[in-house]
Amino acid sequence: MPRLPRYVLPGQPQHVIQRGNNRCPIFIADEDYGCFRYYLQRACVRHGCHIHAYVFMTNHIHLLLTPDSEGSISKMMQSLGRRYVQYFNTTYQRTGTLWEGRYKSTLIDSENYLFTCSRYIELNPVRANMVSHPGEYRWSSYHANALGTQDSLVQPHQRYLALDKDASIRQAAYRDLFRVHIDEKTLVEIRQATQKGWILGNARFKDEIEHLVQRRTRPLPRGGDRRSIEFQKQRG
Repeated sequence: MPRLPRYVLPGQPQHVIQRGNNRCPIFIADEDYGCFRYYLQRACVRHGCHIHAYVFMTNHIHLLLTPDSEGSISKMMQSLGRRYVQYFNTTYQRTGTLWEGRYKSTLIDSENYLFTCSRYIELNPVRANMVSHPGEYRWSSYHANALGTQDSLVQPHQRYLALDKDASIRQAAYRDLFRVHIDEKTLVEIRQATQKGWILGNARFKDEIEHLVQRRTRPLPRGGDRRSIEFQKQRG
C-alpha cells in the first residue's frame, strides 16, 4: 500500500518525532547533542522551519515547529538526517542507518493544543525519570520558553508572544502552565496522533483540515452501528 502524504499546511505547527533505529542511542556524548543542534539549526534556516519547542532525548527527538512551505519539514529532516548520520557513523566507526524509518508527525491545532504539545515535549525527561523538573534537563527548549535563556534555535510562536508583552511576565505565565499535569487521555491522544499521522485538534479544526485537504483527518470509529449518522459524518 502506498504511503499517504503527510498533512502539511504552511504556517501551521507540527509535532515531529524521529527515533533511533531499534530504539538505539542517537546521542552518546555532549558533543553529539551539540553537533545535532548545529545541523538542525542550519537545516531549519535553509528550508524555512521555525522551532517553538524541542527536546533531544537519548534515543529520539521531539520538535514543535512551523514550516514556511509544504516541503519545508521533509527537506529539513532529510538534510539534518544525512549530515548527522555521516557525523555519527564517522565518530563511532559504524555503518548503516541511524534512524527508525521516516519521521513521525502530526498537524497541530495551535489554538487549543500548542501549549499542551509544548509541555508534552519539554516534560519528556521528567516522564522518563531522568530529572524531577524540566529545568534540570539541558537539551530542551524549556530554558528559553520558561526562563528566558538565550537559545538561537527557538523562535517563539505568536500564541507564546501573546501571553504578555513583557518577557519576564510571559515566561512566568509559561511556567504556570506546568503547574497543571497533562492527563493520561491527552498523553495518549498526542502519542497516537503523532504515531499514526492524524490531526491533533478539536473536531472543528479537524473538519476544517478535512475540507482543505479532502482527506480524513481521524480514524474511523471501531464497532458500533456502521450506518449511524455519527459514523457516516466521520467517514466523510
